[in-house]
Amino acid sequence: MQSSKFHFQKIDWIIYFPSVGNQGRPYAKYGVAYRDRRKGVTQPGFRTNLEDVMKKPEIEKNYPHTVGYFMNSSGRGENWVPEYLKIRKVNDLNEFFSLLSELNV
Repeated sequence: MQSSKFHFQKIDWIIYFPSVGNQGRPYAKYGVAYRDRRKGVTQPGFRTNLEDVMKKPEIEKNYPHTVGYFMNSSGRGENWVPEYLKIRKVNDLNEFFSLLSELNV
């Protein structure tokens, strides 16, 4: 199984959702990983709660976000070219959660 990945294009962040381990949890409590591609920084530790990532000023203070959903690549590397399966503009956290629900993440 592949993980689901979401690229927040304007800020160049990727949030990685593992394929297992979040069943039965509300989205806010999902364990995720993230990468700030501009700074080359990832979350401290193995995973963090999605709500903690979404409260980061880079995300919370920069809505709307254009978010690209992809699965087939890591999202790493200087020459990374995403192959999005879906692109959506989200205006707030609830719209992002709606996108997750729509994609059955």
